[in-house]
Amino acid sequence: MNFRSPAFAGLAAVTLAMASPWAAAATIGLMAPLSGPVAVVGQDQVDGFTLALEQLGGRLGGQPATVLKEDDQLKPEIGAQIVRKFIDKDKVDAIVGLSFSNVLMASLPRIAESGTVAIATNAGPSPLAGAGCKANVFSTAWQNDGAAEAMGKFAQDKGVKKVYLMAPNYQAGKDMLTGFKRYFKGQIVDEVYTQVNQPDYSAEMAQLQSAKPDALFVFYPGGMGVNFVKQMAQAGLMGKLPLYSVFTVDGTTLPALRDAAVGSISGAMWDAALDTPENKKFVADFEARYKRTPSEYAATAYDAAHVLNIALGKAKPGDAKALAAAVKAVGSEFKSVRGPFAFNNNNLPVQNYYAFETVKSGAGVTTKLVATPLTKQADAYHAQCALK
Repeated sequence: MNFRSPAFAGLAAVTLAMASPWAAAATIGLMAPLSGPVAVVGQDQVDGFTLALEQLGGRLGGQPATVLKEDDQLKPEIGAQIVRKFIDKDKVDAIVGLSFSNVLMASLPRIAESGTVAIATNAGPSPLAGAGCKANVFSTAWQNDGAAEAMGKFAQDKGVKKVYLMAPNYQAGKDMLTGFKRYFKGQIVDEVYTQVNQPDYSAEMAQLQSAKPDALFVFYPGGMGVNFVKQMAQAGLMGKLPLYSVFTVDGTTLPALRDAAVGSISGAMWDAALDTPENKKFVADFEARYKRTPSEYAATAYDAAHVLNIALGKAKPGDAKALAAAVKAVGSEFKSVRGPFAFNNNNLPVQNYYAFETVKSGAGVTTKLVATPLTKQADAYHAQCALK
């Protein structure tokens, strides 16, 4: 099931259906960025979902499951086309992944109109968390502000006085900086938005150094994060300027960053370092299957598969309204790899947010838990959602 092209994904679906003595009873559309600088983010989602499905014997809720995989290329217009295909042609029972916030928001009108269950594994834009919430749209990931709120509180608790902020110029970038500012009460020296997938930050580095902040907070996922942190190290800023980040130094980027990331502090709802039975099993199984350490994107997709497994055990494929209600009600049956988890009224997570430090470990690097700034955190927008 782990093919890289849509054509092969379709072939995999046909093969799986023919291999079973029953017709495939549940069809899942999985959309993620699988090319370009953030392809590693998408691939981890595919691999996390695939691992869970393999462990479940290729079934969700006891039903044989088919997964159709598509690459949105981090382009909203392509994502919207894929979602229409999933709903109108493929007649999927649920859509998983849904890419970055800009792609999700472009796809949202058709998803909402169709009633098809959708579970985001890498997005929680503020409009969806608030007045724009949808009964059939969920996230096993986060509300975008959450991890950044944890870093804002962490910086505040550490007594930091002046912080410089940077992020790509799209919805998630704006949400991240908003979240940081919600809990950090010191001085914001500057707030800089760069182009999505920008490869060179030399001009911004010069501006940053001249501003002389006490710390830097950034959000640069995937390849953007690799470029940014490496350029910080090359500029001699790592070790001199405390780096707080979200979705920048994580399981997808550490293999490329290695020593360049040492000393940085990352906010997240999950990390391989979390010491819970569910997480230990997940990390060990993922490393055995893929020969690398999983990221939070793999963890959220793994959780999404288990949510669907519980929900499809209670609602028949084809009944979108019943499936949405079953997803919402997974409750204590669902044991997340991240620790505490529940769907809030807006269908986004209530969960802990942690702070992890990147440290040297023998010849390599690893992460260690240093704080839990926010526990069982509900997002700042859920009261604006009319759902119960």
